[in-house]
Amino acid sequence: MLDVIRVLQLGTEDFNEIYNVPDYIEIEYSENFISVPKDAYDLIFVDRVLSKAEIELLIKVTKAYTLYILDDVKLNSHMEFYVACNKGKMLPRTDVQSFLDKEARNYFAKPYGEKMRINHFAVSHGFKGTVQWDGYYCINLNGEYGSEFKQIIYLRNNLPIAKGTALELWLEYDKDDSVELEVEVTLFKSGEPANVLKKWMFSEKDCEELLILDNDMHNGSLFISIRAKGHGNFKFIAMHDRISRRGHGCFLPGGKRKVFSNREELFYYFDPGDMKPPLNVYFSGYKTMEGFEGYFMMKKMGCPFLLIGEPRLEGGAFYMGTEEYEAGVVDIVRMHMEELGFDSQQVILSGLSMGTFGAMYYGCDILPHAIILGKPLASVGDVASNERLHRPGGFPTSLDVVNYLEGSIDDAAVESVNNKFWDKFDRTEWTNSKFIVAYMIEDDYDNKAYNNLISHMTTDGVQIYGKGIHGRHNDASAGIVGWFKTQYDKVLKQDFSRRIDK
Repeated sequence: MLDVIRVLQLGTEDFNEIYNVPDYIEIEYSENFISVPKDAYDLIFVDRVLSKAEIELLIKVTKAYTLYILDDVKLNSHMEFYVACNKGKMLPRTDVQSFLDKEARNYFAKPYGEKMRINHFAVSHGFKGTVQWDGYYCINLNGEYGSEFKQIIYLRNNLPIAKGTALELWLEYDKDDSVELEVEVTLFKSGEPANVLKKWMFSEKDCEELLILDNDMHNGSLFISIRAKGHGNFKFIAMHDRISRRGHGCFLPGGKRKVFSNREELFYYFDPGDMKPPLNVYFSGYKTMEGFEGYFMMKKMGCPFLLIGEPRLEGGAFYMGTEEYEAGVVDIVRMHMEELGFDSQQVILSGLSMGTFGAMYYGCDILPHAIILGKPLASVGDVASNERLHRPGGFPTSLDVVNYLEGSIDDAAVESVNNKFWDKFDRTEWTNSKFIVAYMIEDDYDNKAYNNLISHMTTDGVQIYGKGIHGRHNDASAGIVGWFKTQYDKVLKQDFSRRIDK
């Protein structure tokens, strides 16, 4: 069943009276917008000129990329500003019914995405080659697959899909040129496993793009099979599934996805806010449910903000990777600085836990005004080595991160990953940056991060101030986040003369 889409319509005629509105859309019609509701709207339609007072209220409940102005409405300067701040679009009046029928359903409030666990897949019994499980990272197959396509890997448990929704699948893999692959997906009706409703066959060429499974039939479940032919090595790295917005954004309306040559992904979401400094950049922490972190916190500040997240490994790989991948992160930040016309001293980088690494690591490239951190992690090699004695079973993904970067988890690999960060940090001139850090005193992930930050700081005049809270890494999260928000507000108020609404 489709989620209810909450719509605000401002105009002189009620859309409920002049259009056929699907059952899952609730349109609240208003001739005069005079009060702010508790919750934001999923979509806003405007078919009249708004007053400045209305716009000041609307800005508080408008999500970027969800504003549509009918094309025969003449924009005054206040409305032009409102549209620009929210990445609004013009909608032809003749297309309203079609939009309600086909497009509005893609503006649901709750996104979902995941990287399916590697142990939820199985190797087909008929495969006679070698099989190697590389941690939670991938399955390596090597051998003969035959001259015709046949199943080699399949999902153990079916994937649910609701009627009226679409799923996106993205396959991460590496293979020899002598191996060809295809993906077969079968849709079964819920409760009737013998009732096959539909089959999709995707070629290797199809897999260059997202695989879209649009279900307009019944609630059902999906069986996923990876098929191959030829011979050689095939590395099955990951299968991601996400509820699709059918071209209206990744996770959030307007969310963007960058894909690299090795099929790895990076996600980002930009909200122009009031288009005044600073640009607040927030790196998502470790997340097994894919999507953006920190949206409501950053939105409340009113500033332009950029959310960055990555879905590699199990919950993220600390934003490190190939030269192409790391250059891509920097390019995304600089692209939005350029769009706003901001320099580096009009940027704040921030993050919590794994996100702190991204903020510091790419801070070396951006040289922001401030870096605001909660539970900093800098020596990722140490995070992995602490898994054996200090934190057994607490964060095994850290071992995959080191192995992914270095091809080993021995002492040399641990040191190499640590040096990857600190060598870059030590080469950076931090004169115009400040570091604001909340850390755990008994952190069982990287208990030297704050002290190392101070000892490695060789640039004169840099401000570093922090607050230590007793506990391990995952203790006292509320206290860390509270201090993190307070310090953000302080920097915005003192350094940028901004008032933060509570």
